[in-house]
Amino acid sequence: MSKSDAYTQAGKTAVLQNIHGTVEFLQKYPPFNQMDLAHLAYLVENCQLRFYSAGETIIKPTDGPVEYFYIVKQGHVHGERPHSAKRGTETTFEITSGECFPLAALIGERATRTEHLAAEDTFCLLLNKPAFVKLFALSNPFRDFALRGVSSLLDQVNQQVQMRAVESLGAQYSLDSRLAELAMRQPISCTPATPLRKAVQLMHEQHVGCIVIVDPALKPLGIFTLRDLRRVIADGSSLDQPIASLMTLEPFYLPPDASAFEAAIAMTERHIAHICLVEHERLCGVVSERDLFSLQRVDLVHLARTIRHAGTVETLAALRSDIRQLVERMLAHGASSTQITHIITLFNDHSVCRVIELTLEDLGDPGVPFTWLCFGSEGRREQTLHTDQDNGILFEAADSVTAADMRRRLLPLAVEINQRLAQCGFTLCKGNIMAGNPELCLSRHEWTRRFNSFIDEATPENLLKSSIYFDLRVVWGDPHGCDLVRQGLLKQIAGNSLFQRMMAENALRQRPPVGRFRDFVVARKGAEKDTLDLKVQGLTPFVDGARLLALAHGIETCNTLERLRELIAKGVIEPLDGAAYEEAYHFIQQTRMQQHQLQAQQDRPYSNRIDPDSLNQLDRRILREAFRQAQRLQSSLALRYQL
Repeated sequence: MSKSDAYTQAGKTAVLQNIHGTVEFLQKYPPFNQMDLAHLAYLVENCQLRFYSAGETIIKPTDGPVEYFYIVKQGHVHGERPHSAKRGTETTFEITSGECFPLAALIGERATRTEHLAAEDTFCLLLNKPAFVKLFALSNPFRDFALRGVSSLLDQVNQQVQMRAVESLGAQYSLDSRLAELAMRQPISCTPATPLRKAVQLMHEQHVGCIVIVDPALKPLGIFTLRDLRRVIADGSSLDQPIASLMTLEPFYLPPDASAFEAAIAMTERHIAHICLVEHERLCGVVSERDLFSLQRVDLVHLARTIRHAGTVETLAALRSDIRQLVERMLAHGASSTQITHIITLFNDHSVCRVIELTLEDLGDPGVPFTWLCFGSEGRREQTLHTDQDNGILFEAADSVTAADMRRRLLPLAVEINQRLAQCGFTLCKGNIMAGNPELCLSRHEWTRRFNSFIDEATPENLLKSSIYFDLRVVWGDPHGCDLVRQGLLKQIAGNSLFQRMMAENALRQRPPVGRFRDFVVARKGAEKDTLDLKVQGLTPFVDGARLLALAHGIETCNTLERLRELIAKGVIEPLDGAAYEEAYHFIQQTRMQQHQLQAQQDRPYSNRIDPDSLNQLDRRILREAFRQAQRLQSSLALRYQL
């Protein structure tokens, strides 16, 4: 072999080794770790490696439409935009090894809206636009990621969880299953004139627990269940009378495309065991709680019923372990954090209602109709297993003298309810935000004045303490008074731009723990060293931001994700931004709940602090991206309110 041939061969070998090394590097990161090897090789073969020194601009808005897809191979890149109200710029995000940019601009064939700079000496892989377009067409994982970003990353996590769940629990339906998949048989129905005896015989022959009464067009008119039959027999009613006189009118129904989770929630909330499936006003199926039993070996409806009929506070306290076990199974089976927090809140609501009922039985009726309010995470229906009490009482009174007398009668009951809830695992509030506090046992007019004072006399300091009250909800009692208070609150805030601006400042108070030159900003000393707070630093920016925008635009709902969806519907938030915020919030909450589950298993106290180094590479990356979405929401608030 000649010397020139040897050099040529050595060059080819070096190129192949470089390609192989780059492929191995990319296979560590999404979406490249899901791409076919041939597609990944095409990407690498068409890439060029470019060096950028610290502080050097990589791309900027004035460059025009983006011509390259960038992958950070080594170093850090951060995005900067001009600050809306101050001189200079602000960093809006950071990109590190294995991450890519600027997808939205490249797909939209436009210029980037953010200047991308090398935060330190940085190497990037550059794929030209024609090769990007071809790869976009060739590779489904690459295309999905390019279009969906953080949502695609979350899908990978959920797929991993589902695979582990199948291994541990067996392949079963999940709570995301369509109800049409569960209702495998034709529903049993009859006409209103059918004698009860014949209807019961049909139920017996078909081994079903209910029969649906329909009109000639198969529209459900009523439902009759085995529970109803036991009542009929106990009453001594004739079995020969028409079923129409004994059926439950207007049975609850869902469309066949609804999820098993929606059915479980409806059964739990309404204390029913059967749900009709109706399409185009025609009965097409029935789903029973037994159908849901098979999903995850958990019985949401039965547990809810057990709580609602518990005979003592001690029984309720013992049932908390059943709730914890159910949550563990749902987490293991890949249920979303939104589903789980909804379920936990439902069980907590049932527990609170039962404690109130048992306390009334023991202490007697105070003679004052009242409504039990909840605030904060319970008000938003976002509770986890780690929760404390944030509650109050609302009642109707004609004047201040009457209100004082009613309060005197209600307070002993409220204090006892707070103590019994503590027995059931609802920690007493350290800030005394509890119904047993005279300042939170108020008439409707007193509550209205209290909220007005929050708004009219707001300072940054007292706003921090009052924000929790803006997420209020009724758990027990007549909701009408609370509805009136909320409507007045929304009207007050909508017309007060100064208060909105103070709320915006409050929403920027907790900064997400993402630094300019490192992955995460963690505590540097003490017991919290090397950790960050998932709740305060991760969830709170979304909660505060969604609350502000919802209150400012007259949105009554309190749940953070529902607020975001309504803000999208009203055009306040862009749909793509709203979807990214929702996915980010969901992942942080999921990570937090998994941590609580682990702490419970290890018999350790609950904590919202986590060491990011304890996460795998994929989870670390998504958590970082989720925090960046919180930064983006805060930046949009700063722009909107000129902060």
